[in-house]
Amino acid sequence: MQAISVLGSTGSIGVSTLDVVGRHPERYRVYALTAHASVDTLAEQCARFRPQVAVVGSAQAATALQQKLTALHLRTEVLYGQQALCDVAASPECNMVMAAIVGAAGLASTLAAARAGKKILLANKEALVMSGQLLIDAVAAHGASLLPIDSEHNAIFQCLPAQFKRSLGESGIAKILLTASGGPFLKRAVETLDSVTPDEAVAHPKWVMGRKISVDSATMMNKGLEVIEAHWLFGAPADKIEVMIHPQSVIHSMVSYIDGSVLAQLGNPDMRTPIANALAYPERIDSGVAQLDLAQIGQLFFERPDFARFPCLKLAYDALQAGGSAAATLNAANEVAVQAFLNQEIGFRMIDQVIARVMDKLPHGPLADIEGLIEQDLLARSVAQSCLS
Repeated sequence: MQAISVLGSTGSIGVSTLDVVGRHPERYRVYALTAHASVDTLAEQCARFRPQVAVVGSAQAATALQQKLTALHLRTEVLYGQQALCDVAASPECNMVMAAIVGAAGLASTLAAARAGKKILLANKEALVMSGQLLIDAVAAHGASLLPIDSEHNAIFQCLPAQFKRSLGESGIAKILLTASGGPFLKRAVETLDSVTPDEAVAHPKWVMGRKISVDSATMMNKGLEVIEAHWLFGAPADKIEVMIHPQSVIHSMVSYIDGSVLAQLGNPDMRTPIANALAYPERIDSGVAQLDLAQIGQLFFERPDFARFPCLKLAYDALQAGGSAAATLNAANEVAVQAFLNQEIGFRMIDQVIARVMDKLPHGPLADIEGLIEQDLLARSVAQSCLS
C-alpha cells in the first residue's frame, strides 16, 4: 500500500489524481490533501479519501475547513501555510508526492519532497523551470525520484530507453520532439490578437485547465516552459528540443533516434493517463481513460510554430540559452503579466512585451541556493509590476 500526498488536490491535476487513486484502493491511500482556498471542494475530498492531514493557505481557510470536517465527524488534522505544505511533502507517513500546485508557490514543497527522498510526481513545471539544477541536485543527493506528469514529458519518458541516464548522445537520441496543440489562436489572424479577451484565451480546444495555464497555452509560454523543463529532466540542450504543433493532441510527444527511428506516445487527451503511468511505474494500471480509436481520428497534422504568432515561445528558448537566473526571471514576469491580463489590466499581446522588458532589465547570473532564487523571483515580479503601467 502506497501513501500519497496530493499538493493542489482541488485543481484539475489533483482531481484527476484522486480519480485514478480512487480506482485502486488496494494499492493507494491518501496521506494528505492540500488546497489554497477551495474549502468546500477540499472538505468533499476529505470525506471521500479520509486523509490524515489537510492543508490550506490561511488561518481563515483552516477555521472554515475545520468546521466542515467536524460537522462530517472527520478526524483529519487541519494545518495551514507554506511550512505545513513542506511538512506533508516530506512526511515519513507518505511515499509519493503529487506536486500539482501551480506556479512559484509550489517550489518550496517540491524541494522539501526531494530532500526527503520521495517519489515526486511533478505536475508543477514552474518548480523545475525556476530551480533547475537545484532541484535536480536535491533529487540526486537524497535518493528521490522525479517522474513527469505533463503529458508531453511523460510521453518522452515513456519513449526513452529503459536505462536512460539523462544523456541524449550516449542513449542514441538525436532530439526530443515536444508536441503542442497550438491553443485557441493557432489560425486566428495575428493582427486581431490585440483584442483577445480573457474568456477567449482560457477556452482551450482540447484540455480543461486552470485559467493561468490556459493563457500560457494560448501564448505558447506553456510550451516554452516545457522546453526548459525538458532540458532539466532529460539533459537535453536547447538545440535538441524541437516544438511541433499538432492540433489533434493525440501524439503527446516523440523521441527521435540517430538511426532514423521516431518513437511516439499516443493517447486520448486525458491527464489521467500520465498520472496513472507515474503512479504505478514501472507497472501499468487502469486510468479510466478510453482506448484510442485511430480510425475515428483519421488524420494527424503537424506544423512548426511561428515565433511572430508565439513570441513567448522564443523568449523561453532565449532564457534557456542564457542560463543562470534567466528562467526564473522569465517565469516570474510571465506570472505577473498573465494575471494582469486576466484582470483586464493589459491586452493579450502585452504579455510577451512585459516579459521581454523584464528579461532585458535584469542580469542573468548563477543561482546558488533557494534564497537567491526567491530573491530573484521577487525582484523580477517587482520589475514586471513596474512595466504594467
